[in-house]
Amino acid sequence: MRLDTKKAIVLWTGGKDSSLSLYKAKLLGYDVISLFTFMPSREEFLAHPLKFMKYQADALGIPHHSIEVNEPFRDSYEKAIHSLREKYKIDVLVTGDIAEVNGHPNWIRECSRHSGTDVLTPLWGFDRLVILKELLSYKFKIIFSCVKKPWFTIDWLGKELNLNSLDQMRTISAETGLDMCGENGEYHTLVVDGPLFKKNIYIEKYSRQIKNSLMYLDIRSVVLREKFS
Repeated sequence: MRLDTKKAIVLWTGGKDSSLSLYKAKLLGYDVISLFTFMPSREEFLAHPLKFMKYQADALGIPHHSIEVNEPFRDSYEKAIHSLREKYKIDVLVTGDIAEVNGHPNWIRECSRHSGTDVLTPLWGFDRLVILKELLSYKFKIIFSCVKKPWFTIDWLGKELNLNSLDQMRTISAETGLDMCGENGEYHTLVVDGPLFKKNIYIEKYSRQIKNSLMYLDIRSVVLREKFS
């Protein structure tokens, strides 16, 4: 059943979870007016480069903005969410959150209570494997942009999430306890195509970098290509 049209902002990372949540929000009838990224000032966006998010926004035809958050984070997030509600007159925030982290309640939902902003979490509580298979069934094209030792090796960087890599991940999970959706930071992804994309994102040049236990793609050149039906 479709909802009456409500204005929504999707909290965006450029990865699989926020992309699937955007798609589900659209299927539910929400009017997604923008993608937004909260930016802790000292955080490095190695797994989800902001420049790459701009290409995604262009490919999707949806504006992307960022907003800085700082310590104390609870107060900063509350003020940021309140400002989004007031400025854009939105009804709801959409997030790709899947489950509690270390037993803590959903952070965005808690920080949204201050302004009375509704939060939609379309992936919340779903089985990890169900989410991954759903992404494949909707024909999202997803690459691994950041992986960590000891779960992964550097050759996973740039690899596509598909049935073959999914089977490999299931083996790794059985051996190491890997969270299949990377909820403990074991890996991160970038989406380069999907059902809402009006253009394909093609990564022309990149290198693989290592920073302690972290391995990530250093993306240097990106091209958008028109999609033809």
